[in-house]
Amino acid sequence: MEEILRLENVCKAYNNHLVLNNINLTINKGDIYGVLGLSGAGKSTLVRCINNLEQYDSGQIYYKGEPVVFNREYRRKVTMIFQQFNLLSQRTVLKNVLLAGEIVNDPDREKKAIKLLDLVGLKDKLNAYPATLSGGQQQRVAIARALMTDPEVLLCDEATSALDPDTTKSILELLRQLNKELGLTVIIISHQMSVIESICNKVAIIDNAVIAEEGLINDVFLSPKTEIAKKLIYSGHVNTKLDDKKLIKLIFNGEVESPIIANIIQDCNILVSIMYADSKTIDDKVYGQIIFKLPYYDNDIAKLKKYLEIKGIHYEEVDSNELA
Repeated sequence: MEEILRLENVCKAYNNHLVLNNINLTINKGDIYGVLGLSGAGKSTLVRCINNLEQYDSGQIYYKGEPVVFNREYRRKVTMIFQQFNLLSQRTVLKNVLLAGEIVNDPDREKKAIKLLDLVGLKDKLNAYPATLSGGQQQRVAIARALMTDPEVLLCDEATSALDPDTTKSILELLRQLNKELGLTVIIISHQMSVIESICNKVAIIDNAVIAEEGLINDVFLSPKTEIAKKLIYSGHVNTKLDDKKLIKLIFNGEVESPIIANIIQDCNILVSIMYADSKTIDDKVYGQIIFKLPYYDNDIAKLKKYLEIKGIHYEEVDSNELA
């Protein structure tokens, strides 16, 4: 894969408080790359450093293998949309989008703006004002404006946090469309695991100013290694305070079509208590996991493990406190 952005040992502090601590990331052309973390973890500062809205203290950011020079050309190629849309209230939709064309002095900017507004589904709103639009429509205007400079990278800083679930879904589908049709690399900053899982192919999790975990989204989703990743994935789903029993986790990638739990009950003649079950469509493939308590008796545990091995179902034992 062709590298488009690379961060090496990037650090940033505010008044001796370290916000980014030796951040190392590589983002390839065509990625939809998620940066996930709780509030205050440093994720928004990270994306603002990439866009030079914040100056980092040390380290280096590379664009296409070369150290970044924050000039007009870089700003044209790496653009950004925000949570609050940042539209000018006294400009129409068309004039808001044209603003970016004015900055680059594009002689065909009006024709281009209309084409982009059509692409984001707002061709019938050219003369409307932002106050008359829904939140989702305003974000679509912001996306069209960001595309006016023919960017290669689109940075999205909590771009769906102010939107309802249905509107969030439509904006994410639009970003996926732009990624495929325009070859646009998208970096999504979010505190919502559901947003990252639904669109990204890779993810980095920031916790206390450092990258706690990173990798392919399906690997992190199915087998989180760090406490923060487990918290983000399992929080609100698994009641881990019931007891300290051992749990077993089944992992599948959509190739298993048979009813797993029903077959275990029928073929092994044992009962299992499901603690957590979830599935996600990631990169057009279905991934999932089921977590349940192990049976009480050693013979039943041995029988279950042997059955899973014969059936080729990937499993692993986990402690309930690992999911806290």
